[in-house]
Amino acid sequence: THCEVALRGAAAAPCRAALSPSAATTEGDADADEGVAAIKAAAAGASVDETLSIVVVGASGDLARKKIFPALYSLYHGGWLPEHFTVCGYARSPLSQDEFHERIAGNITCRVDDGEDCEDKVARFLERCVYHSGGYDDEEAMGRLDAGLREREQESRVANRIFFLSVPPTVFVDAARSSSRAASSKTGWTRVIVEKPFGRDSESFSALDRALGEVLTEEQIYRIDHYLGKELIENLLVLRFSNLIFEPLWNREHIRNVQITFSEDFGTDGRGGYFDNYGIIRDIMQNHLLQIMALFAMEQPVSLAADDVRNEKVKLLRSVQPVDVNDVVVGQYTGRDIKGGYQPGYLEDPTVPADSNTPTFAAAALFINNPRWDGVPFLMKAGKALHERKAEIRIQFRHVPGSLFSSMYGGALDLSTNELVIRVQPDESIYLKINNKVPGLRLQLDTTKLDLSYKDQYRNRDIPD
Repeated sequence: THCEVALRGAAAAPCRAALSPSAATTEGDADADEGVAAIKAAAAGASVDETLSIVVVGASGDLARKKIFPALYSLYHGGWLPEHFTVCGYARSPLSQDEFHERIAGNITCRVDDGEDCEDKVARFLERCVYHSGGYDDEEAMGRLDAGLREREQESRVANRIFFLSVPPTVFVDAARSSSRAASSKTGWTRVIVEKPFGRDSESFSALDRALGEVLTEEQIYRIDHYLGKELIENLLVLRFSNLIFEPLWNREHIRNVQITFSEDFGTDGRGGYFDNYGIIRDIMQNHLLQIMALFAMEQPVSLAADDVRNEKVKLLRSVQPVDVNDVVVGQYTGRDIKGGYQPGYLEDPTVPADSNTPTFAAAALFINNPRWDGVPFLMKAGKALHERKAEIRIQFRHVPGSLFSSMYGGALDLSTNELVIRVQPDESIYLKINNKVPGLRLQLDTTKLDLSYKDQYRNRDIPD
């Protein structure tokens, strides 16, 4: 990711700025993919005289249990963690070490082992995992955490520490303040990763940012969006700027529209209390989808350095016209029968207020006011409890002018339009829809795909969720 290089040294501020609302009109968001990419990058520069302690604050939560710890194991299995490392869970829940190990082991899969015996590897990984309980604003408990870490960090080594705040934003500052005062490394660097939602709007973001700035330096804070760690999103710059055939077509003269879609096939499932305070626009569109659009549509940066990429993204986002309310559609999902039973509607979730009008679906047309994209609609769509789980970028090209074969399409000219589809997940792939002659004596046209399927092309490569 763009943050990986920056995290190897002090030049990370431009990367953080690129991910903050003040620079890119997005809220920070962390999940396993890019948060762990930060850890991976930090570990890559570790010397034999250094230790790395990764403290997951909020270790008893779903995100940590289902995503962060399995991702850390994947890094361990791949040899991306340094020789001397400790993974520490910290939360308010009073768990014993055995209970903690049992909780995280239940979500560690052997998919990365490709048939190898992973039980021994999991056991060795769990030996590096410890747990401490305490309040997020409890400096005394953080002091006990510090003492526990120092026992595992040999005094002769430089001890580096990463705090991954997998907690609600209401306790970001408390956790950052207490850990900074009582559990910062005395011999190495200390860094803090924060995830979405980083505030609910610009005002709350600014207040939270100021509060964090009072207890941490800017060089210590990493605001990240996990969607930048998705394999197909990381590939966007490579696809655009290393393939001669694409860049000349990447403009208003050849592209009719760009569709960026994010759909989930499940609802809030009891998490309506959180979701109802944000809605699908804040939760998905203004961070993940805007980041995708910025990478897709920006001009070529001077280099791949974090600040150069950030600068081009910011220029692009500043060119986006204010959204016209007539170009927006919102809605809520209702109950329906699905395979396997009944899926309750959003207002049927007991954690959602009965009179809620928070959107669970939104579609919007955005326009970029610059020479490359003037007049091209960027259609963003995001929703929960839809008919399929999918995230993709679909580029629809313009009709062939004066086509010799237009009469063969009948009234379905749009069906013959070339499309380049970048399937982010699941079934990661890139395919180009082209028109082709069906074999035989008749002149009959068909639409087919030139398809790059990642699971077929990269069978021995593990692609993170």
